[in-house]
Amino acid sequence: MARIKNIELPGEKHTVIGLTAIYGIGRSLAETICDAAKVERTKKVKDLTDDEVAALRKEVDNYTVEGDLRRDVQMSIKNKMEINCYQGVRHKKGLPVRGQRTSRNAKTRKGKGKVVANKKKAGK
Repeated sequence: MARIKNIELPGEKHTVIGLTAIYGIGRSLAETICDAAKVERTKKVKDLTDDEVAALRKEVDNYTVEGDLRRDVQMSIKNKMEINCYQGVRHKKGLPVRGQRTSRNAKTRKGKGKVVANKKKAGK
């Protein structure tokens, strides 16, 4: 099994797809990494030699991925919250940050409906 940046790459997948298991690497970056490391894109991860895995590992080290990238993203969010910019305020309130509507969607961001206390039904 190939292990890059403490991530176990899925052995049954092609190298390009397997690299996307690493946080911060998408399809296009994975293709760039494979080309730079001179590894065949369609080769299965389990069939990679130790030299090929070492070349991939060396190439991935040139990019900000996994823990460092997660830390950078969290620091950016924290900074926006501290300076009270629009996006930071949206993060604090738990609302969508990038301009999506909230009147009828955004259930994943807003969470379950909040119960309003002492709300009585109209009538009688």
